[in-house]
Amino acid sequence: MAAKSDYYDILGVSKSASAEEIKKAYRKQALEWHPDRHKDEKEAAERRFKEINEAYQILSDPQKRSAYDQFGHSAFSPGGMPGGFGGGGGPFGQTGRYGPFTYTYTTSGGGGGNPFAGYDFGDPFEIFEQFFGGGNPFRQARQIPRYSISIDFMDAIKGVAKEVDIEGKKRKIKIPAGVGEGSRINFGDFMLSINIRPHEVFERDGDDIYVKVEIPYSMAVLGGDVDVPTVYGDVKIRIRPGTQSGTMVRLRERGAPRVHGRGKGDEYVRINLLVPDKPTHKQKKIIDEMKEEGL
Repeated sequence: MAAKSDYYDILGVSKSASAEEIKKAYRKQALEWHPDRHKDEKEAAERRFKEINEAYQILSDPQKRSAYDQFGHSAFSPGGMPGGFGGGGGPFGQTGRYGPFTYTYTTSGGGGGNPFAGYDFGDPFEIFEQFFGGGNPFRQARQIPRYSISIDFMDAIKGVAKEVDIEGKKRKIKIPAGVGEGSRINFGDFMLSINIRPHEVFERDGDDIYVKVEIPYSMAVLGGDVDVPTVYGDVKIRIRPGTQSGTMVRLRERGAPRVHGRGKGDEYVRINLLVPDKPTHKQKKIIDEMKEEGL
């Protein structure tokens, strides 16, 4: 049997990666290798997609990750470990099966009990549903027709009602607020994949929104107020004196609504300095004076 790939390598992160870094890497890899995007090599994409979800399920859980860091894949499969772990099973003694994973545990000694008690070792593809709002792409999606629809960025933020043509029949559907790119919605007799058109101002990463705002040099030095666009309308923020170009300002609860949870994400405003292409004579004079002052 071929050796299993390292979970950290699968997600493209280092062993010291934070939980947030692992989460972001999972999102990126899962979207990239979703089988719907590799229809010409679907079997290979499905295998890769399974590996990505399996890796995330282990590395996103502190206890599972700790066991993996200490024992590698042997922590979740019987045998193959050096002696001293109780009867030659896995590193935790007795072995068993739960879903697609093999788990191991001791019945006496070494602290006793299943070290993963209460942790779900079920279908790793359910993780995709938790992140992207769709159903299991390897179960229900194969039993019912699948379609895709493109919607505007703001419709994805606020939700929208649409009339679609399904097998010659008009259907009215409601797309909930906060759906993300690649989300899959099960309407019972068909599955709908959501594609979101990019926005000219806003960018999105998960539930968070990113926007760039330019301010004049004078405001960066002296401070002031500036209007900032959000998906819910403009808000005024205060620029502190001495603000540097590239500074990020966080606006809480100004991001996309969470489809599977309460509240909203945040908006992150990147402050950039506005440099005039053709400064006026007066501006040049002021700049020359600033140069003499070492500014």
